[in-house]
Amino acid sequence: MVKIAPSILSADFANLESEIRKLDQAGADMIHIDVMDGRFVPNLTFGAPVVKALRPHTSLPFDVHLMVENPDNMVAWFAEAGADIITVHAETTPHLDRLLDFIRSLGCKAGVSLTPSTPENVLSYVLDKTDLILIMTVNPGFGGQSFIPGQLEKISRIKAMIGERDIAVEVDGGINPLTAAECIAAGADILVAGTSVFANGDYAKNIEALR
Repeated sequence: MVKIAPSILSADFANLESEIRKLDQAGADMIHIDVMDGRFVPNLTFGAPVVKALRPHTSLPFDVHLMVENPDNMVAWFAEAGADIITVHAETTPHLDRLLDFIRSLGCKAGVSLTPSTPENVLSYVLDKTDLILIMTVNPGFGGQSFIPGQLEKISRIKAMIGERDIAVEVDGGINPLTAAECIAAGADILVAGTSVFANGDYAKNIEALR
């Protein structure tokens, strides 16, 4: 069954501890933490101290998505703070192979994310060092954007590239019950959702609707 990773980008920032506990009780499979630096994307969000502060409040995996320039300098901070998965953008480092090795050496699973305009062939030589591939179905930087339908073909092509490897396909951006079904059909294993999970406050119902 597809896993649901609510993005706390859409949570109540003034009550993050409570929000994390509610998501845990509502049946979330992991917590997606969007880290933005105001440079790679036009927004600024969470640092490693926030991740560390939230870590004691749930046993769910922390899925940390680094939308930052120079991720090589930051992955150790988030591993120490309690990340279970650290995903970096292929567009942000010239040394992706080395960085994925480093993430794994820190005891975390290593993910690679692609923006909508990045072709999947950048993954060709790092598949055997990758635990997760995150396909952005919006341009990263803000929540609440509309799904880009053309990315469904990319999901299918990446699923085919993976073959028998143990690599999860994660999709992030504009996920609602309709687009969730399309992504699952294309090969998604994990769906990241913010607005559609936090809408109206019934987290359990919203998570089940995405499944």
